[in-house]
Amino acid sequence: MDRTAPAEGTATPTPTGAPVPDGSGLLDGVPRQRAGGRGPCEAAGPGLPAPISVEKTRSRLRTPRLWRLLPTPTGTPFTFGYAIVLSLTSLISAYADPALVHALLQGSSTDVAHLVRTPELVLVGSALWLAGGVASPFTIGFVLVLTALERRIGGLRTAGVFLLGHVLATLATEVPVGLAVLAGQLPGSSLHRLDYGVSFGVAAGTGALAGLLPPWLRVPLLAGFGGMLLQDLLAFTDPMTNWGHLIALAIGVATWPVVRRWQARGAGSPGPVRS
Repeated sequence: MDRTAPAEGTATPTPTGAPVPDGSGLLDGVPRQRAGGRGPCEAAGPGLPAPISVEKTRSRLRTPRLWRLLPTPTGTPFTFGYAIVLSLTSLISAYADPALVHALLQGSSTDVAHLVRTPELVLVGSALWLAGGVASPFTIGFVLVLTALERRIGGLRTAGVFLLGHVLATLATEVPVGLAVLAGQLPGSSLHRLDYGVSFGVAAGTGALAGLLPPWLRVPLLAGFGGMLLQDLLAFTDPMTNWGHLIALAIGVATWPVVRRWQARGAGSPGPVRS
């Protein structure tokens, strides 16, 4: 039997001469493909922001944020606060009475005599002074290295790496001096050798930071910094301190498994990222 459509369902005939819409490029069964629908980049409704283009987002990501190389109170509180303390002690060294400055440095020195009597006090106090002034390579390295390290593993862990290198490298260089004095190989004045500064901690931080960088940054950093330390050692101006720098760098490299695990945990945490 033939089926006949009801009158109300009969399609309205197209008027003669009316333009027929172009149906090329349209898919059957998919609604709202003709003019009047929302484009791919239009807002979904009133009051909603327009989506950001992919190219604009990529250009923002490619823009170098050089200010992140410097410490900030919220992003790197440990490095920022430590830098303020070092700035204050540097002003004291520059403008205070020379006799007072010498007494302060002597009282903070990690020589053998002080390490035997008050090890905790001098190990902390010696790290509050800058050897070589604010323009020395280790001072610049302090700001750049510790800032970069703290942004990756946090302030407390950065402080731990710094103290590990500072303490172990100090003991590794001063204990042999004490033993040599006992054996008669060095004079007794070697027990009071002036020793202070942040260079051991900076060297350890540099070694630790290298393990968190991609190879194209890690290799030049280790080659350049290690080459500078070897050059200082070959100059033989202060061999004990120069050996301490190399030992501290090796201590920082030895922390790679730990600092990489710390960085991975920090990257996976849901907390906000401070800048």
